[in-house]
Amino acid sequence: MIVRIMGEGQWEVADSRFPELNKLDDELLEEMEGGDEEGFRRTLGALLDAIRQLGEPLPDDALEPSELILPAPDATLEEVRELLSDNGLIPG
Repeated sequence: MIVRIMGEGQWEVADSRFPELNKLDDELLEEMEGGDEEGFRRTLGALLDAIRQLGEPLPDDALEPSELILPAPDATLEEVRELLSDNGLIPG
């Protein structure tokens, strides 16, 4: 799956990696619902770091459509809340 981190670029992440990413996504959703700004910031950073570590970066000139778009590391809780579905940032 092609994942874009807003303001950074794209990574190709194997589908087999999504169960561990979904755990972080679930944690992020709980922190957002509880208004835990510190936990939100920590978990968002961990989720984005996991994408960077588990995925293969695509070249800057690649024109691949992103199947999943994640917020920038400095996104606010409110900005991320607007991107959320009922399942969090990552479907599934």
